Amino acid sequence: MNIELKEGEKIDIIPGSTFKIIQNRGRFSYGTDAILLSSFAKFKKNSKIIDLGTGTGIIPLFLCSRYEISKAYGIEIQEEVAEMANRSIKLNRLEEKVKILNMDLKDLPSIFEAGEFHVVTSNPPYMVGGGGLVNKDDNFKISRHEIACSLEDVVRIASYLLREGGKFFLVHRPSRLADIIWLLRKYRLEPKSIRFVHPKMGKAPNILLLMSMKGGKQELKFQDPLYVYGEDGKYTDEIYKLYGMDVK
Repeated sequence: MNIELKEGEKIDIIPGSTFKIIQNRGRFSYGTDAILLSSFAKFKKNSKIIDLGTGTGIIPLFLCSRYEISKAYGIEIQEEVAEMANRSIKLNRLEEKVKILNMDLKDLPSIFEAGEFHVVTSNPPYMVGGGGLVNKDDNFKISRHEIACSLEDVVRIASYLLREGGKFFLVHRPSRLADIIWLLRKYRLEPKSIRFVHPKMGKAPNILLLMSMKGGKQELKFQDPLYVYGEDGKYTDEIYKLYGMDVK
């Protein structure tokens, strides 16, 4: 299919699949966190899923490449990014399977019923308000800082969208773990499985992956840590596998 590419855009292959995605390296592109979250998410086939703050649409596309999904939605507040994600959906001929909605996630209760989804995913902004260095480009501000939405907004809407027993998969920073667990329990999302991602062995984790369940019982299981780089400075075997690459 012929899809228009705008200045600075290119087409990449989604790791471990034949699906394609449009990216703009200087403005809108997915990161390692999105791939880690997509690989961490496990659920039953024919699930109805929704990704909050979908950016380029990488998570719905990745999950569609791995699972039989009944329907997937990606929610993105930035019009230009949502438009690019929609072109990626058309590029893969997934219009009947995946819908990108350009809207504020806080407005989702106006179009979806409570408990409509089996799975919610989110790779939300990590920085609180104006914390950290704020990028001059608005798209980077919104992607990295809690400007358009807060962590509580994401958790509250995830809880609203999920049916009882539904799963919420989140990628975030370990420094926010206390806030995350407090908010999850506030909105009846019980933390069930957590995995820490370390740059390499001997270094503190800089990413966490967390699955919580709507109305779940209290029991949090810790998965083995994931190391991105080995002592030789190359990706570990697990990272190569996550990206669908041959182990070196």
